[in-house]
Amino acid sequence: MPARVPTLPEGLTTRPLEKTDAHAVFVLMAAQEQEDIGEVAIEEADIVSDWAKPSHDLGTRSVGVLDGDTLVAYAELMGADRADTAVLPAYRGRGIGTWLAHWLQDLGRRVGSSVIGMPVPQGSPGDRLLEALGYHVRWTSWVLKLPEGATIPHRELPEGYVVRAAEPDELRAAHDVLEDAFLEWSRRDREPFEDFVAATSGRPGFEPWNLRVAVDPAGEVVGVSLVLVSDTGTTGYVDRLAVRRDQRHRGLAQALLVDSFARAREHGTSTSELSTDSRTGALTLYERVGMVPTSTWVNRGIDLVITEESVVARR
Repeated sequence: MPARVPTLPEGLTTRPLEKTDAHAVFVLMAAQEQEDIGEVAIEEADIVSDWAKPSHDLGTRSVGVLDGDTLVAYAELMGADRADTAVLPAYRGRGIGTWLAHWLQDLGRRVGSSVIGMPVPQGSPGDRLLEALGYHVRWTSWVLKLPEGATIPHRELPEGYVVRAAEPDELRAAHDVLEDAFLEWSRRDREPFEDFVAATSGRPGFEPWNLRVAVDPAGEVVGVSLVLVSDTGTTGYVDRLAVRRDQRHRGLAQALLVDSFARAREHGTSTSELSTDSRTGALTLYERVGMVPTSTWVNRGIDLVITEESVVARR
């Protein structure tokens, strides 16, 4: 007997999301994070900058679930396989998450994805639901914090190297360093440069000092750190960090961390954070410099079977 297609509870409606929904999605995601991990990690600027990426078609890649005028759940698929979902805690247990999971699978098949996955706090209701639906753990991620008052040990740069804010004409070089490094372990398409611009200099609140680079004696960008300040102004967050392969094991990553956290403190923060996952092998590096894991997330994914009907739908 074929599996029963899930349906939404009576009275709820759906529609594609629009950019004007960014605040409502932030409120929804914040409520879920507060319930699941005891704090709010998402910021509205994260959503706004993601939705500003030219490659993301929000209208065809998202769905909002509403109770009257209130957004109570949502899902979206970015790129080939990165999904995000949230359900208002008061609306859990009604089958909405299951409906969203199937909606994402159907969307993934229509756009030709072979797998889709999403991050969820380990052991959370979302984690347990996805496990029950057959989603497997693809990798584990950790959010790490530098305790208040702590400092990362200073690391001398090699002679002739400098860490500083990126110049406007170094954005493309910074993007190349980041993508070359991330694609060593991440199975995805290369991020378009225009998407990178939307997530950095196009991000609400971005200031030139946020993008840090390490340059070699010839002036080439060989390391990059993107450090952001939380909406509350209390936390500096290293969103991206990478060093070119041929320049590693020279202390550049640690020097970039020291610089990033120091610059964030100059702008009023008291703590610093970053995240890493099991694909990078960098967890012990951050623990050695005094950072402490504060939450654990798993990316659960499911393989999709591309049917003849889905192929026809893409034509």
